[in-house]
Amino acid sequence: MTRHNLLTITNLRTKAKTPGYHLDGRGLYLRVAPGGSQAWILRYTYLGRTRDMGLGSLADVSLARARERAQEHRIQIAEGIDPIQYREQKRIEIKATAIQLEQDSVTFKACAEEYHKEHAGDWKNAKHKDQWINTLTTYAFPHFGRLPIREVGKHEILKALTPIWREKAETADRLLQRIRKVLNYGAAKDYCRGVDGEFWAQVRIALGANEKARKVEHHPSCPHPQIGALLARVRASTATATVQMAFEFGVLTAARSGEIRGARWSEFDASLGNWTIPPERMKAGREHRVPLSNRATEVLQAARALQAEWEAEGSAAARGTDATDLVFPSPRGKTYSDMVFTQLLRRLEQPYTMHGFRATFRTWGMDNTQYPAEMLEFALAHLVGDQTVRAYARSDMVEKRRQLMEDWAAYIVGQAGEPFSE
Repeated sequence: MTRHNLLTITNLRTKAKTPGYHLDGRGLYLRVAPGGSQAWILRYTYLGRTRDMGLGSLADVSLARARERAQEHRIQIAEGIDPIQYREQKRIEIKATAIQLEQDSVTFKACAEEYHKEHAGDWKNAKHKDQWINTLTTYAFPHFGRLPIREVGKHEILKALTPIWREKAETADRLLQRIRKVLNYGAAKDYCRGVDGEFWAQVRIALGANEKARKVEHHPSCPHPQIGALLARVRASTATATVQMAFEFGVLTAARSGEIRGARWSEFDASLGNWTIPPERMKAGREHRVPLSNRATEVLQAARALQAEWEAEGSAAARGTDATDLVFPSPRGKTYSDMVFTQLLRRLEQPYTMHGFRATFRTWGMDNTQYPAEMLEFALAHLVGDQTVRAYARSDMVEKRRQLMEDWAAYIVGQAGEPFSE
């Protein structure tokens, strides 16, 4: 029979000075390293594999306690549990619990300040950056800044917004947007649960209309049945050929004015069939791919041919700093100002804005086609759905949108008469 409890308080002092493994019994050893460190080891076999499990150092764990620990683990083995795996799992669970407790304790104020710091480069100027956090500091933090962000709900948000919702409508509306941004960021960092669009709709219902909401004016848009006649008037106008082409290209792509005026040849593929607008030129800060209709490609080809003529003539537009890459440069070779399309429409005595043609496209899509609203929104570079929906909707449906843009171009060309040609 194997002897147990071979180690005693007396002989332990001697063995603790001798390097090697000193058996106490039933797999319990005192291991003394050549360097002098002393530790308790339980050697056991589990599923045919021999393993050594540390039970602590001699300095921290007495002989009696080492025997107790060894027995606890022998019971686990008898029950089919690997003690080392069990201990590692417990460590993982404890760490996860600690992380969760830390996340659960993150306050709204701390989360807002973290977002503000992490996204320091998102603001175009220092003044806007300061205003962003100052609005929250003044109106939100006093109400729920110290509250864990996971506990911020409609009640807290309404408490902060109600006093200023009508008296300071512009500020209140911005505050609501910033609170929403912080909560979305908190959800992304697992500090709190995400909330859907219905949550925010209910907040607005509870607040009611404010002065800003009552004064909202949409960009005047041209009714889509009249788009052809308007394009014909643009072609007959005194505007330069470049402005006329830029205007038509904007209508065909439903792009924003700045995206059109700043378009560069490097953003198009070799066939001029695809336009990829980089994040820094997009309102949402996200790359946007535009599948171009054949008509839009023809406009680009005409613009390229015109630039070739300028180069042959040595015109100022060709010599301009930006002209080597700008698709629609001004006569001085620079980017046109944001007034170029506004002035064109004013000269034609039209009440519309360039931005309004995006609404024209959207209305045509809903009135005249069977394309889903989501696809129309993608075409306009709008964010579709809440954060959770967007996480699953990875595709921008670029190839499906190609036919959409072809249909839109066909609708326009069918009304517009003779288009530009090279």
